[in-house]
Amino acid sequence: MIQAMKTRDRLIVAIDRSSRGEILSLADSLHGIAGLYKIGLQAFLANGSAIVHELAGRGESVFLDLKLHDIPNTVQQAVTEIMAMKVSMLTLHTAGGSAMMRAAAREVASKGPILLGVTVLTSLSEADLEEVGFSGTTESRVTRLARLAQQAGLRGVVASPIEIEAIREACGPQLLIVTPGIRGRRDATGDQKRTMTARAALEAGADYIVVGRPITEARDPRGAALALLENAQRARR
Repeated sequence: MIQAMKTRDRLIVAIDRSSRGEILSLADSLHGIAGLYKIGLQAFLANGSAIVHELAGRGESVFLDLKLHDIPNTVQQAVTEIMAMKVSMLTLHTAGGSAMMRAAAREVASKGPILLGVTVLTSLSEADLEEVGFSGTTESRVTRLARLAQQAGLRGVVASPIEIEAIREACGPQLLIVTPGIRGRRDATGDQKRTMTARAALEAGADYIVVGRPITEARDPRGAALALLENAQRARR
């Protein structure tokens, strides 16, 4: 767990847009507020690595959320290519197994981005997991995958805020926990099913919170981000 970071450094804003102009406009409006910008599949497929280079060239920290999941050699080679983009964080699916995660961790070593293992997507409920054949509770599955990621050499995991305390108990304070599924009490949850407020997630022990639509779809994204941070900071005083 990171203790010395300011609350704004812990805020990752997910910019899920196809338009380069919209992405850069949002980044400009949130400059100095967000610690990192998350570029996911939509933005990456629409713009390629150029959008990552452009944001990094502006001095912004980029969290590349591609959720790599393939055979170990393919993921290792993909990580090699991604390292040239100078991203700060990168995701891969823990369901790819220990060999895949170890291959990525070896490639990164100490010179590359923070590797994060995605445990169970925040859009999935226990009923959804049962539908695809996964047994046990969501919490037990998340903690098992978090341990697997830690043993494979990953520095952190992505999990819903609901599982933070269980992960801390299972993996200790050193494993970074990045939590999407952040919603205000009045925000629409959309396709997120395991959610929590930013304040509650940080109080539970999240190292980073990922916030997308509540900020990027607000009439005033900067104002929305500042309000979220102010509320979260009150919780940490």
